[in-house]
Amino acid sequence: MKDFLRKKGIRLGVIVLAAVIISVASARALNGAAGFLGNAVGVVRTPVHQAVAAAADWLEGIYGYLYTFDQLKAENESLKKQLAEARQQVRDAADALEENIRLRELLKFAEKHTDLTMVSSKIISWNSSNWSSTFTLSRGSDDGIALGNSVITEYGALVGQVTELGSTWATVSTVIDVDTNVGALVGDDGAAAMVVGNFALMQQGAVKLTYLAEGAQMFLGDAVLTSGMGGAFPQGLDIGTVTSIQSEAGGQIEYGIVTPSWDSSMLVQVYVVTDFDVVE
Repeated sequence: MKDFLRKKGIRLGVIVLAAVIISVASARALNGAAGFLGNAVGVVRTPVHQAVAAAADWLEGIYGYLYTFDQLKAENESLKKQLAEARQQVRDAADALEENIRLRELLKFAEKHTDLTMVSSKIISWNSSNWSSTFTLSRGSDDGIALGNSVITEYGALVGQVTELGSTWATVSTVIDVDTNVGALVGDDGAAAMVVGNFALMQQGAVKLTYLAEGAQMFLGDAVLTSGMGGAFPQGLDIGTVTSIQSEAGGQIEYGIVTPSWDSSMLVQVYVVTDFDVVE
């Protein structure tokens, strides 16, 4: 309808105006005489006037509707924009709150580990490969990050290690990656062991605990921490918890399945340990 009025409105207005002019001119030509022709014109003019008035009212109503429609459309677009801005503000506030919580927890952790120097970084992408467990950081060597640096959460949980590096980015292999090899301390007694990657367990979001010290035992629920031996990782980082104990080599050797202390779906920001005191 709107397009019709735009295309035909002027033509329709001209027709209506012409009809009015003809009727007025006819009346004036008769000088008010109400002869046969005058009566005929009057008969014709009256319904024409009525039609013109009705058409004018109809056009006025249509244009009023179209004006209101355009106004409502503009208001609707404005409300959509305001709603989008409000939603963004809510998301920004939520992000700021979460970051504040992370920084508070990191402060608590840093107070207990004053030897650690850390750089915070956002996770910008996860590797989609089924053959490895890696993600990419938004910071790199320009920020003091180096190959082999440990990557942790604000709670001090070991997430992984920097394995590839660029000036403005870094790739981190997580502790469940198949290439993982971390010295560990298990349970209250701190029995020495190794946390190693395993392809099947990686698919389950877990890692293997093996090479337990002779005579040592592991139990379900045991905490597994980094030993710090060798200088690759700081001592005392939380690797995870023993959630299952299995056996291999005909039942002669036990190994544990460790579930990391972090959830990949919840990781947004991590902290790269760029310097620490090495345990001798």
